[in-house]
Amino acid sequence: MKNLKKLEVYTEEQQKTARYAKAMGHPVRMYVLELLSTQSCCYSGDLSDELPIAKSTLSQHLKELKSAGLIQGEIEAPRIKYCLNKENWKEAQVLFKQILRI
Repeated sequence: MKNLKKLEVYTEEQQKTARYAKAMGHPVRMYVLELLSTQSCCYSGDLSDELPIAKSTLSQHLKELKSAGLIQGEIEAPRIKYCLNKENWKEAQVLFKQILRI
């Protein structure tokens, strides 16, 4: 049998859009993104005071957003300050506008 190279059918833009959409696929994450879009940064402790979820659960949501590149965290011991990754946030907006034809 021939060793066939798997063809990549998805564009880079489609893959990025899917990664951003997956990260945004939970109401807690959408809340965090909306909050960070209205202010420069926020501390994880402040978020856990506002949201009725366990700190460990919030941490997992923040990890997903950070992994997708939508937010960035900076350690300011003993807290972590989170901000939007403005470059990726702008890219996500452009990609969603393109796919939704807005």
